[in-house]
Amino acid sequence: RHAHAPRPTELSRPDRGRRRRTPTSPEDALSRFPQMKKAMKIKVINRSAYALPQYETAGAAGMDVRADIRESIVLGPLERTLVPTGLYVEIPDGYEIQVRPRSGLAARHGISLVNSPGTIDPDYRGEIKAILVNLSDEPFEIKPGERIAQLVVARFERAEWESVETLGETARGEGGMGSTGRG
Repeated sequence: RHAHAPRPTELSRPDRGRRRRTPTSPEDALSRFPQMKKAMKIKVINRSAYALPQYETAGAAGMDVRADIRESIVLGPLERTLVPTGLYVEIPDGYEIQVRPRSGLAARHGISLVNSPGTIDPDYRGEIKAILVNLSDEPFEIKPGERIAQLVVARFERAEWESVETLGETARGEGGMGSTGRG
């Protein structure tokens, strides 16, 4: 290869996506990253045909969740669909589960979530579902058991509104989108 030849991008590498990572249990993650806290327990009912979501690497923040469907779903360009996971959870008060897109599906196929991130509230007891959207110009096949989204557990705070007549001054003021420059 010539010194001036462009290097292939990460997404164009022929071996991209073929590496198999060993999923990491919370206990393994704690032993490899001692600064991490012990894993929180979340009650779950799994009515899917697949294993529970798990962290794919020791430092992962999200757990991949799978499509609990019997037959493939073909999602056409700009179409959206609600995909069941077969999972029902009881989240501790003060926490939510965020349903986020998987970066690989987004980068390679234009698959994202309409309401990103989706929020599973601690008082919700129904099935977790993901609202997938195809932002590409090609149909995409969602296969049974395919990893379709990731779940991130996050703490949240409740707020109480305080009605006032004025707000404190800041250097930014009312500068909104694009006010700090391009990019």
